[in-house]
Amino acid sequence: MVRVLVIGANGKVGKLLIKKLKDSEHVPVAMVRDTNQVPQFEEMGVETVLGDLEGDFSRAYYTIDAVVFAAGSGPNTGPEKTVVIDQEGAIKSVELAKRFGVQRYVMLSSMGADTPGEGPDAMKHYLYAKHRADEYLKQSGLNYTIVRPGGLTNHPGTGKIKFAEKLNEFGSISREDVAETLAYLLSVPRAEHGSFEILEGDTQLEEVLAY
Repeated sequence: MVRVLVIGANGKVGKLLIKKLKDSEHVPVAMVRDTNQVPQFEEMGVETVLGDLEGDFSRAYYTIDAVVFAAGSGPNTGPEKTVVIDQEGAIKSVELAKRFGVQRYVMLSSMGADTPGEGPDAMKHYLYAKHRADEYLKQSGLNYTIVRPGGLTNHPGTGKIKFAEKLNEFGSISREDVAETLAYLLSVPRAEHGSFEILEGDTQLEEVLAY
């Protein structure tokens, strides 16, 4: 059984991802920042570990086989917090994955992170933070996958997506389908050492990279 540390488990995508992993062959471990976030996962029968991206969260990595980084500073924080969480927190999580011999690392990034200078001014600090974290991961030597969704919605998932290294279009995708994609790609060998953009679409998820 693969033990998967979900960093950002209390976020909207993170909570959905925990449920997807719980229903799969993986064993999710929810990393949360505060003790008041623990009971919701305990009720699901999911193991939790306390860890703060702004501090030392190395203990979260004990007995972990894979990591999914799904944390984010959120839309209501300033550029400084974005750098602390989305960039430096992600980079620290990669460093710890290397130190603890983690076998698999999946990064939730953002469409546009590969070309942050081309993004809208209001998003550039976020895209640059994601870009630096992505590039650090790519150079880390870890077995990585980077997932870059378009705009996130709260619509129910369909299990169908558009998927490519570069889609050359923008659009949206439900958080549920993002979570399902993250869980799915953990076990897909052809996703290893790759970066992919995803949007809502017509391709069944289980057909993605299956051949």
